[in-house]
Amino acid sequence: MKVFVGLSGGVDSATSAALLQQAGREVTGVFIRIAIDGYPCTAGEDRLDAMRVAAHLGIPFKEIDLSAEYKQKVFDESVKEFSRGRTPNPDTLCNKEIKFGLFFNWCMQNGADRVATGHYSQVKDGLLYTGADPEKDQSYFLWAVPEAQLAKTMFPIGHLHKSEVRALAAKFGLPNSARKDSQGLCFLGPISVQDMLKQELAPVPGDVVDESGTVVGAHEGALLYTLGQRHGFTLFAHTPNTAAHYVVGKNIESNTVMVSTNKFPHSASTVAIELVDTNWIGEHADSAYQARYRYRQDLVAADLHGNSTTLNEPHYIPVGQSLVVYDGERCLGGGVVDTATLK
Repeated sequence: MKVFVGLSGGVDSATSAALLQQAGREVTGVFIRIAIDGYPCTAGEDRLDAMRVAAHLGIPFKEIDLSAEYKQKVFDESVKEFSRGRTPNPDTLCNKEIKFGLFFNWCMQNGADRVATGHYSQVKDGLLYTGADPEKDQSYFLWAVPEAQLAKTMFPIGHLHKSEVRALAAKFGLPNSARKDSQGLCFLGPISVQDMLKQELAPVPGDVVDESGTVVGAHEGALLYTLGQRHGFTLFAHTPNTAAHYVVGKNIESNTVMVSTNKFPHSASTVAIELVDTNWIGEHADSAYQARYRYRQDLVAADLHGNSTTLNEPHYIPVGQSLVVYDGERCLGGGVVDTATLK
């Protein structure tokens, strides 16, 4: 079996390649180069580490530059959504469009039987499951990967904990075994969403108002805030005893952010959600499941009916965010939140 492994330069993908080689697969390492003008570019250093891993394992090394495609399909699309006041998930979009889209197709066209990455998730009988390490599980970011791609995808470290991966990397003598985990946005290095938005959209400071419309503070730009947020704005009358205030609304046109000391309306007990751009993995019935709309968030009891979901707890869910549905350890897929109404 010929397996093309996406070598990012990090320890997870390197260990994945080593495990596949140990299992007798014909392994090829592939580096995806992505560089965006105006942002810290780690591609040079990452490429060197990926090459060192390939050389250490004695496997072929290839590379593909998807910078322009990433800029168009992930970066620009995410910025556009943020400018509309929505909250997209760039990492989910990257997996769908780049890693398991263009990169996956390129691997298949160049002779691969399977494609492998260093994600902490598992594929069993073509279905997606959580990774064994609950602190590292990345199934949340993979909900949009189509079944056809999952059927030919391998996650060699999905059954391991991070500590075990580190130990294996040292055992294999991998040259990057002590490399720190990357932080920040996918492919953009150590940069946060906030930094990206400040650079791309130049948000303008505006008023923070209470539920009656009275100006009570100031913010750095309405598009920077998400519903439920309790930090990042200034209250004029703030004292050590001031109750926590939560963002309960925002208006991009007037550039205002509404806050309340009530995290949710007193009468609210559920959230009715409509999903678009859904991707469902394997068969499932309309039933009671669990869901999350943030990475590593505790799962929330949910009822699924087609592309409509009801969370059985009150939550402020940002429009544009990914809602991912689970049946125990199995990830059923999910969709993009189009509307979310407290009831």
